[in-house]
Amino acid sequence: MISGEIMWNEVLTISMTLFAIIDIFGSIPVIMDLRQRFGKIESLKATVIAFLIMVLFLFFGESALGFLGIDVSSFSIAGGLILFFMGLELVLGLTFFKNEPDTKGSSIVPLAFPLIAGPGSLTTILSFKSLYSTWSILIGIILNLLIVYATLKTTTHISKLFGQSGMMMLRKIFGIVLIAIAIKMIKTNLFI
Repeated sequence: MISGEIMWNEVLTISMTLFAIIDIFGSIPVIMDLRQRFGKIESLKATVIAFLIMVLFLFFGESALGFLGIDVSSFSIAGGLILFFMGLELVLGLTFFKNEPDTKGSSIVPLAFPLIAGPGSLTTILSFKSLYSTWSILIGIILNLLIVYATLKTTTHISKLFGQSGMMMLRKIFGIVLIAIAIKMIKTNLFI
C-alpha cells in the first residue's frame, strides 16, 4: 500500500513539474501563430511525436548527447536560443523560422520539438531519472501529453473566444514571457 501511495506522489510531483515546464496554456498564442502561418496543426501527430521524443530521451538521452559530445547544459542553451527567436517572432512580428516549401504543417518542428518536448522538459526528465521510478516518469509524461492534446485540439475555440485583438495582445505578452524563459535557460546553463 505504501509503495503505491509513494508512486502516485511521485507521479503528482512529476506531472506538476512537467506541466509547469511545458506550459501548454502559455503556448496557445505560439500555437495559434503557427496555425495561422502553416495552415494546419496535426494535434495527434504532434502529441505522439512529443511522447516518442520524451520516452526516447528518458531511456537514451544522456547517452546520445554524450555520444555526440554534447553536455546537457549545451543542449539547454541551444533550446533556449530557439525559444528566444520564437519569442522575438511573436513580439516583433519577424519571421526567423521559414515555411519549407514541402512542409504541410508545423506539427513536428517547432511544435512537437522544441515547444512541447523541448530542452526544459527533456533535461527535467533526465534529472527525474535519479529521483523517481521509470514508471512514475512515464505516467507523468502521459498525463501531461493528454492535456497537451486536448489544448491543441481546442486552440481554435480559444482563439475565437479572445478575438483577433485579444490574441494579438496574448502573442505579445507570451512572446515576452518566452524570451524571458529562454534567457533564464541560457543564463542558468551558461554559468554551470
